[in-house]
Amino acid sequence: MLYLVSTPIGNLGDISERAKDVLKSVDLVACEDTRTSGQLFSLLGIKVAATIPYHEHNADQMRPKLLDKLKRGVTIALVSDAGTPLISDPGYKLVRDCYENGIVVTTVPGANAVLSALQLSGLPSNAFYFAGFLSPKSGARKKALSELTSLHATLIIYETPNRLLEMLADIRDILGNRMMAVVREITKKFEEVKRAPVTDLIEIYERDGLPKGELVLVIGESAEQETFNEAQIDDLIRKNLKSHTPRDTAEIVAEITGIPKKQIYKRVVSFNDK
Repeated sequence: MLYLVSTPIGNLGDISERAKDVLKSVDLVACEDTRTSGQLFSLLGIKVAATIPYHEHNADQMRPKLLDKLKRGVTIALVSDAGTPLISDPGYKLVRDCYENGIVVTTVPGANAVLSALQLSGLPSNAFYFAGFLSPKSGARKKALSELTSLHATLIIYETPNRLLEMLADIRDILGNRMMAVVREITKKFEEVKRAPVTDLIEIYERDGLPKGELVLVIGESAEQETFNEAQIDDLIRKNLKSHTPRDTAEIVAEITGIPKKQIYKRVVSFNDK
């Protein structure tokens, strides 16, 4: 059997008794980083039989070996560095191959940064979309954000502190000035939630400096888009085109409506062609 075991994302008290029991009882623990997991097991007082590395760089080589062990009756637990395995961590291919080979897979649920950040954000949780880490390259990141503009859901993204301002600027330009939350250090001593429109968050971090720790960005759906119908948007465009260039008009209307500037500019151009 393969056990997918969740570990704490910060507070060690979040480990479940079942997780402890499973980790102690299995023949082998596959770890994203054996040193990180080893330190965690030591702090928790868990003595495991053996560990083996399984991460994105060696997964193709290690997966057949793990499958062979599982076929021979070896029990294995899969853990990530923190939180729930497979969520922005390697592992789904191992689960897939287990099913294809008739190997039983079960989960030992526990801490998860995505759901915890959603809880703390104060944003709608009835529908949400987790996008993981976006590309560090601006062009690819903007393209990915553009593909999310039409989703009627709260968006959740992982980000690093050094790229936060770039990401917030892209969110503002592509998704509009939405309400969002920057959640960091979940369950740890310096847990923090900053909740404000994107433009306000940019001002805060430009003034106070970048935050430290692991970040989860939770972005609300654009409620502003629902308050302006097409006729109202066209009216705003028409009025502003009388005294502004198309690009300035797009910027002004985007600011008023909260709709991404790129979308408004396309409408301005088509409006001029009529």
